[in-house]
Amino acid sequence: MNKNIKLAVAGAILAAASAAQAGIVIPAGDWTLDVSGNVNAYTSWSSTDNSKASVVGGLVNPTGSTTQTVNTFGNGLLPNFLSFGGTTRQNDLDVAFLISLQPGSASSAALQGVGGSNNGGLNNRQAYITFGDKSWGSVKVGKDLGIFASDAILSDMTLLGVGSAATASGNTSLGRIGAGYIYADWKPQIAYTTPNFSGFQATVGISQAFKATTYVGNAGTSYDFYGSTAQTASPAYEGKASYAFNANGVDGKLWVSGIAQKTGAASTVSVTDTSNVVHTSTIATGIKNNDPIAYAVDIGGNANVAGFGLTAYGYYGEGIGSEGQMVNGYGVNTTGAANALSERTSYGGYVQATYILPTKTKAGISWGESKLDRADGENAANTNTLMRKNDMWTAGLYHPLTKHLNLVGEYSYVRSQNQLGSENNSNIGSVGAILFF
Repeated sequence: MNKNIKLAVAGAILAAASAAQAGIVIPAGDWTLDVSGNVNAYTSWSSTDNSKASVVGGLVNPTGSTTQTVNTFGNGLLPNFLSFGGTTRQNDLDVAFLISLQPGSASSAALQGVGGSNNGGLNNRQAYITFGDKSWGSVKVGKDLGIFASDAILSDMTLLGVGSAATASGNTSLGRIGAGYIYADWKPQIAYTTPNFSGFQATVGISQAFKATTYVGNAGTSYDFYGSTAQTASPAYEGKASYAFNANGVDGKLWVSGIAQKTGAASTVSVTDTSNVVHTSTIATGIKNNDPIAYAVDIGGNANVAGFGLTAYGYYGEGIGSEGQMVNGYGVNTTGAANALSERTSYGGYVQATYILPTKTKAGISWGESKLDRADGENAANTNTLMRKNDMWTAGLYHPLTKHLNLVGEYSYVRSQNQLGSENNSNIGSVGAILFF
């Protein structure tokens, strides 16, 4: 089974009833091939009150002005995975590859899939090779889960459920992304991982630098300005170190990670109206960037003993955003002679407690939040609707019907608050199943 899915299983389902630790193994000459993955589907009911506030960057849908209850069907935080990999030993090197596809389960309109129309979406999240040796480590080249904040999402119990933002389109829900951690994302990268030194391991790498996009303020009553900072010639730099332990009946893991990347000046400022239609604009070009390095660091850990599990995690960033990396991380400083981009501070974290019942059902409860401050000198009146905080409570039951198949039930309460303190909220209940092979 591919490494990231195995980590997800280990972190989110009790070890005694987790999915199998290998997929369908096929010997093929010099190679050992592995077909693995998961299939999941959920139905969710969300009761949302978005009548109190406009919250740009909020997890609770900010575009309406009503209270509504909606039922949807689709994937949870994990998409469906179909992974095909292979391993071999050649010239004193362990060589491996993995390619995966992620077909979506959502469909909300008639005649889906007919005449070329979309039917749930298809992601391509992984395509990489690795080579190395246990004596000196391994090198990864290709597309895979990012290094920074990867342990945060792999330790989140909603990884095997839904969490927030269940939709009838798109490929997945959001889980706890944006309400406790920043999304690690799936990135082209070159990374080196050390050997495992009695539980200690480190990874460093370069990855694709993302273009920074940001909400910079209201324009009257009908339009919002969104600035885009140009991509740079430099990659993003990421790294993490972890220590896994198992002693006296207690097992767990501690980790730290970080990311930094350059950002350019704002090459354009576009205008998006209330119908999310982007219009050509010459409002501003070439806005200076006061803080050209965006970065974030985190720390976390989990421990398991006698059926109890505890996870604690926190992060801090400048210019990085609070949900997706490089989204809404910058504001416009208007105190100088000319407008200039300045970094917004973001920070947050989550805590999670689980217990394995006598039925082998894993019961869990978690709370987390993500906060975003205005930039220094940012016009307060223009950014009243900017997200100030997203937070979420989640309670879940994860029952291993077989060692491959798990039934899931979750309830989440989500709030999105703007810079004025006005907030929307949503209650989300989900039931479904996830199968690993």
